[in-house]
Amino acid sequence: QLQLVESGGGLVQPGGSLRLSCAASGFNLDFWKIGWIRQAPGKEREGVSCISSIGSITDYADSVKGRFTISRDNAKNTVYLQMNSLKPEDTGVYYCAARFGVQDACLMTPHKDEYDYWGQGTQVTVSS
Repeated sequence: QLQLVESGGGLVQPGGSLRLSCAASGFNLDFWKIGWIRQAPGKEREGVSCISSIGSITDYADSVKGRFTISRDNAKNTVYLQMNSLKPEDTGVYYCAARFGVQDACLMTPHKDEYDYWGQGTQVTVSS
């Protein structure tokens, strides 16, 4: 049972906040790069954020920069995405994905085939 499990999604009003969690089950996240990818209705998947294996490197899509914060707690085998000042355009299914890599680097690609593990996703709906 090797999988990533996302949680924390839900319905929130514009301007609100959500904290998404990505927990690894069956494997240790050490040396794994983690990306958060979302897919809005009728749109292509978009890389939202990423964090390197150690956590020293992070990156964000321009659309979420300044509003979202990614972090990881390897002791808990979990990566988080704190989302503040949410907008309706943030609505979508949010996936976390893992790619093995020893080097400390960030990976934020929307292409599922480029990851070793891909979660089931959690729905985020921003609506008044």
